[in-house]
Amino acid sequence: MNLSEVMESTNTCRFYQKKPVCDQDIAVTLEAARFSPSGGNRQPVSFVVIKDSDMKKQMQALYLPFWETYVQAIDEGMVRLGSKDKKIVASADYFARHLAEIPVFIVVCAQLADCHATDTDLDRLSVVGGASIYPAVQNVLLRARSIGLGTALTTLLCHVEPQIKELLNIPEDISTAAMITMGWPSKKFPKKLLRRPLSEIAWAEKYGTPLGTGTIIEK
Repeated sequence: MNLSEVMESTNTCRFYQKKPVCDQDIAVTLEAARFSPSGGNRQPVSFVVIKDSDMKKQMQALYLPFWETYVQAIDEGMVRLGSKDKKIVASADYFARHLAEIPVFIVVCAQLADCHATDTDLDRLSVVGGASIYPAVQNVLLRARSIGLGTALTTLLCHVEPQIKELLNIPEDISTAAMITMGWPSKKFPKKLLRRPLSEIAWAEKYGTPLGTGTIIEK
């Protein structure tokens, strides 16, 4: 697979085979994270890999209450989805209720002292620190896809960071940033993801000014 094929077909996998994932394949995906960019090359990201069944059940028990609250917010119109397809919520609900059955959890950790956020004084949510964290996560997702592994990225367990840190023995000065689930998918990967066209997300010189796309064909 070339890079474009990998990027265009790396979906959120919510249905997995029970087939285990070997340590070598997990290591291959995490190796890709090492080569992601980070501010000052401080490399603040680390990972905890969980395959133990009892541990995963404990994490699912922590996950479900927040998922149920999220679903309720969707039903009440407080959370907006990017698609009106009800199958998305149904598949995500299946994922949540079968979470502990997924072969591998990978908790993404970060040394926040090494994430230099330049936007903390603005009157909005700070996002810049994530620039030193989430590129590493994306590298893992893409590398997993390239060898046929399915993944899903969730941040719901960050709600209960103290409990997760205690469960996984994560040091006090390390924060949790996300969790990746990983396994062999039980459904085929999509050939190409459905996304907004380039004309809706890219501007020339000033926001809102159409970007010339040349020969790019939007689908």
